[in-house]
Amino acid sequence: MDPVSVRGCAGCTALIRVAVAATAALVIGLTTAGCGMGAAELPTAVSGSTRAIAATAEPGPTTLPTAPGGDWTSFGRDPGGSQHSPLAQIDIGNVGRLQQVWVYRSGDFKDAPASEGGTILQTTPLHANGLLYLCTPHNKVIALEPTSGRQRWVFDPHRIDAATGQALSPPLKMPTRCRGVAYWQSNGDGGGAPTQTPAAACDKRVFKNGEGGRLYALDADTGALCRDFGAAKGHPGWVWHEDYDNRGEGGGGSPSSPPVVLEDLVIIGNSTNDGFANARDGFIRAFDVHSGELRWEWSPIPDDKAQLTGAANVWSTISVDPARHLVFVPTTSPSTDYYGGGRQFDIPHANSIVALDGRTGERVWHFQTIRHDLFDYDLVGHPLLVDIRRDGQVIPAALLQTKMGWLFGFERATGAPIWPIVEQPAPPSDVPGDHAAPTQPVPTGMAPFAHQLLKREQLFGLTPLDRWACRRRFDQVRYDGLYTPPSVRGSILFPSALGGGNWGGASYDPAQNLLIIKAENLATLIKVVPKADREAEDAAGGVDYLTRPLVGTPYKVEGEIFRSPLGLPCTPPPWGTLTALDLDSGQIKWQIPLGQVRRMGVTIPASFGWGSPNVGGPITTAGGLTFIGATMDSKLRAIETATGRELWSAKLPAPGMAVPMTYAAEGRQYVVIAAGGNASVGTRTGDYLVAFALPEVAPNSRDE
Repeated sequence: MDPVSVRGCAGCTALIRVAVAATAALVIGLTTAGCGMGAAELPTAVSGSTRAIAATAEPGPTTLPTAPGGDWTSFGRDPGGSQHSPLAQIDIGNVGRLQQVWVYRSGDFKDAPASEGGTILQTTPLHANGLLYLCTPHNKVIALEPTSGRQRWVFDPHRIDAATGQALSPPLKMPTRCRGVAYWQSNGDGGGAPTQTPAAACDKRVFKNGEGGRLYALDADTGALCRDFGAAKGHPGWVWHEDYDNRGEGGGGSPSSPPVVLEDLVIIGNSTNDGFANARDGFIRAFDVHSGELRWEWSPIPDDKAQLTGAANVWSTISVDPARHLVFVPTTSPSTDYYGGGRQFDIPHANSIVALDGRTGERVWHFQTIRHDLFDYDLVGHPLLVDIRRDGQVIPAALLQTKMGWLFGFERATGAPIWPIVEQPAPPSDVPGDHAAPTQPVPTGMAPFAHQLLKREQLFGLTPLDRWACRRRFDQVRYDGLYTPPSVRGSILFPSALGGGNWGGASYDPAQNLLIIKAENLATLIKVVPKADREAEDAAGGVDYLTRPLVGTPYKVEGEIFRSPLGLPCTPPPWGTLTALDLDSGQIKWQIPLGQVRRMGVTIPASFGWGSPNVGGPITTAGGLTFIGATMDSKLRAIETATGRELWSAKLPAPGMAVPMTYAAEGRQYVVIAAGGNASVGTRTGDYLVAFALPEVAPNSRDE
């Protein structure tokens, strides 16, 4: 159904009624979607845990230091994760002619609520070795021909293996998330050491983070398991977090983000359950790309505190600097979220950007963005390792987005802040048995990219009664601005644990020195509730992402989106934005509402300026364009990077809640996005990979 146009308020009554119901479902669904002292601490005392395992050989030369111009070989295209392509065939002058050229369907999806196994498609394909590589919600890895979308091979870990007569992994009860795969090759184009396998099998490998903490190695040409990888541990073709001591309780899960490759190592994060007081530690592990031998592991939790707390893991993407042999990991909150009474000690590597030596796993430098996290302000994306221009200098930078809406910038080799960081006083906690950090680090000289302050008089409502209800609720709970901690009375958390910034959220355009970054602007209500029957309530489990027991503590947490009786957010719109930050001046060059809320066949007009809650992120190109899906309205958009002007959009068969990518094949530039929606936020789901390109030019003619 085409979007409904509304002219004037008198004509929009029916539309608003539908939109209210639709948006209420949308924001309720979002509750399940989850998922230093002003200068960097340099290597004096290391509080985390690093275990180095002796390598059998010296690491080889840098693997894929830069992606070839037409390739997209890492999640963010290049090892540093810029999410920028040098391709310019599609540009601001011809993007209006972009058209769909092929669609691939994996068949691997379920259109149902998340609680009933509804799927989430967030994969960003890679383009390498002349193929596209992607993954699905049920852990399949698929290779496609890039010009046609024709399937070349499929790896399914739940299918019976011909060599053993058994499945590598039993069928899943519930789908997982898979945001992508990693690629390594050992030939001259990619560097690396000579392969150790016969007949050149597996001299190009695809690595997939799988269910239950497995990491699979596949032959990039055939999809067959590389059986040298993990063979020493008794499971040829894969390695497993469960083969090592993860410390803590609560079990692990399926890491959703792809591994990274550095030289002859493949490096992965871990999945933990941070609802347990002593959750598993968030180990980072590096394995030999050939044998699967563990080379090193590093934990963000200090060794002497490992029995008291856990998590601080890396669930998001990782970036690497091959020239400096550095691995950049964005860590998360320690356990438990929202109550820290059992961890009232320093955990300096939680909520931190950490630069690790890729050869040993030793910490080189770090900076902690949140102290004693009571807000679930995980670091949600890899630091972008890019060379920026500021004050007349070119600076090798690590740019870090945060859920708070701050952008931190560090010199890549040393961790020195590029723009100043100051200590801002923060509100105290009033929860018995806990405390809040008295100050929090705040960058200055760079404008925030997300909304950070709620004002009572600006609360949103469709009617005076709706606004009154939002203000009444505002008066009943605690709100002391940014970093208001949870309370027994109930507190407003804004930005919420959904962000602000979130997964996939930023791209850097080097020609214009602009960071293009998306944000979500929704507040949550968080209440810490004393348990009446601790054992029974711990065993009962959680309701959703915000309402759950904090196992092993005297409290549980109850949370919801801050919304009116009509179901719309009390937060003033726009609820989703796309922003261009000028990295020289530190000012916002432009900011636009991102997307439109669309449910039940009705789209709220863009002129309302509401924007859309969003999951995914942008890419930029040398053609002067920013491409982004992410929104609830099932559109892929092309934005002029210099101005924020929308130049083109295309309807997708389901919301494209992933990061798109672009590549060149046979002289033609393609833009591809996974369009499968997200059951956790209540959208339609699907299994589509959609490719766009300019119309082909006939021989002996040229594209005007």
